[in-house]
Amino acid sequence: MRPYRDLAPSLRMIMTPGPVEVDPRVLRAMSLPILGQFDPEFTEIMNETMGMLQKLFQTGNRWAYPIDGSSRSGIEAVLTGLVEPGDRVLVPIYGRFGHLLAEIAERLGAEVLTMEQEWGTVFEPEAVIRRMRETRPHLVAMVHGETSTGRVQPLSEVGRACRELDALFVVDAVATIGGMEVQTDAWMIDAVIGGTQKCLSVPSGMAPVTYNDRAEAKLHRRKRIERGLRDSANAPTNEGAFIRSNYLDLSQLQDYWSPKRLNHHTEATSMLYALREGVRLVLEEGLPERFARHRLHGEALSAGLSAMGLELFGDPSCKLPMVACVNIPEGIDGESVRRMLLHDFNIEIASSFGPLQGRIWRIGTMGYSGRKSNVLHTLGALEASLLRHGFRANAGAAVQTALDVYGRDV
Repeated sequence: MRPYRDLAPSLRMIMTPGPVEVDPRVLRAMSLPILGQFDPEFTEIMNETMGMLQKLFQTGNRWAYPIDGSSRSGIEAVLTGLVEPGDRVLVPIYGRFGHLLAEIAERLGAEVLTMEQEWGTVFEPEAVIRRMRETRPHLVAMVHGETSTGRVQPLSEVGRACRELDALFVVDAVATIGGMEVQTDAWMIDAVIGGTQKCLSVPSGMAPVTYNDRAEAKLHRRKRIERGLRDSANAPTNEGAFIRSNYLDLSQLQDYWSPKRLNHHTEATSMLYALREGVRLVLEEGLPERFARHRLHGEALSAGLSAMGLELFGDPSCKLPMVACVNIPEGIDGESVRRMLLHDFNIEIASSFGPLQGRIWRIGTMGYSGRKSNVLHTLGALEASLLRHGFRANAGAAVQTALDVYGRDV
């Protein structure tokens, strides 16, 4: 039998919009001993994690817990629970992940209404509100931070209008949770989906969600207890409306996370340790301080890129603080530059999707990857790579300009 070598992944500097480098303290937490899912010691860890997530989402919601799976599992769980066949769902799209929300809603049998904005810009809230008043949707789904374009969408006015029009408001905050303000209650958001592999510096594998009483009321109307757990007292009465996924059924998952501990699945123990530690580190740093750190590193990176002679992509007034999108210079093979960064400098940056494929690079400064040393090394390596590819970079200017930005913060 052929032996396999020991697993030894390369040590990379991951400067993408996700995944990012995992905080070493999170990796340490993942190595801790496994507990049974109903061990009182483990259920206390579950309870602590819920309390931490409430603080992270800035909410008084009762329900704040993770879905086991990547960020998309959280998006699917929330939409599967809140969208019934025939519901009108409005999805304002300004990048790749708005299209994802629309596609999931279509698969759920919704009447999906979309409005689109040029990639690199966002919506004026009033434009969304006008469309809501015209169409009277049951649910509005929006992306907060669109990593495909590096833009961030204002939400508070839309949330207020949703409440006035009695529409549920669902927000994909996968890219922004833990890196900038996500004010669930103040912005009147009914359900929010976060991600672990971006600003939280936790591996992909869980999707923290929160939802309020308005959302729970719809889940309750659709609730159906798993057949193998039923007794005569909890037989289903809603056969036509029940949630069509078992694994992603929020009405069952909340029973699992409640004091009932009604069995649903076997919890991903090590991932929960990782999430708890990642969120603990966010709260230890402090939300305002963490948001300021993400702004600082984003500003230093963007200033350095501009000083190098590169052109930033998109409307600067709605830039996502922790993602810089850069136009690939004319005549430069963008993928060749990315390969050189990876192979010669062990630095990974990202390309983009759809109409921006081959047109821009995306560089992230998220979570643990958002460090001064990472920003300076990335700027220096990108400059060197571009010079090797024939681009007339302003040699030395990028790192010096970034240092100036950091100097202002002293």
